[in-house]
Amino acid sequence: MAEAAHLRNANGRRITFCEAEAASDEPYETGIARTGCVPTRANLHDLFNALIFLRFPRAKAQLNRLQSTAIARDGVCAVRGPVRDAATLIDENAVLVVTERSDVIDLLRGHDWPALFQSRRAAWAGGVNVLAFGHALLEKLQRPYKGITAHALHIALAAGSSLDEIDRHMAAGLDERLTPRDLMPLPVLGIPGWWAQNENPDFYSDPRVFRPAKMRPDRKAETDS
Repeated sequence: MAEAAHLRNANGRRITFCEAEAASDEPYETGIARTGCVPTRANLHDLFNALIFLRFPRAKAQLNRLQSTAIARDGVCAVRGPVRDAATLIDENAVLVVTERSDVIDLLRGHDWPALFQSRRAAWAGGVNVLAFGHALLEKLQRPYKGITAHALHIALAAGSSLDEIDRHMAAGLDERLTPRDLMPLPVLGIPGWWAQNENPDFYSDPRVFRPAKMRPDRKAETDS
């Protein structure tokens, strides 16, 4: 399928899914950037990774470019820098929130769960499209539990946009300014239509899952005074 789709990485190398044993001693992301070979084990985690490559080839290529460039510049450190950290979070655990509704994104960023999932519930039926992107997230969803929380990346397109449009837009927006602050926590089983139990409003009353936004220290000081 990769060959038929002419998949390429950011360096123009043909993407192939090779045996895990074919990987060299260099970092995973660097090897993909240099050779186009994606080491793939016979498990769900790596299967989902391959499927996301096929669905979003440009975005995956750009994430690999950001990660490999950061490694070449900084080396493999105990603590990843902001670009590599954010790229890894997207790669492993992201959902894409495709919408032109800024009100929904504002509520999501502010952790206003009652308004987001109840007052604006109708918006999710046609104005918002959520797509799983992270391959580790897809693996978790094979055995769903209430606390699964993704890192949401806003894609400012119409909810009905094609996968190709979403892929192009996402890839164009991923650059060296990327940081984890660009991502928003989203408990995915709260998304209307994703889990039957969330039809009951009480589903959202669990503060361990639907947590309030963290208050900034300066704002807390004002409140305490």
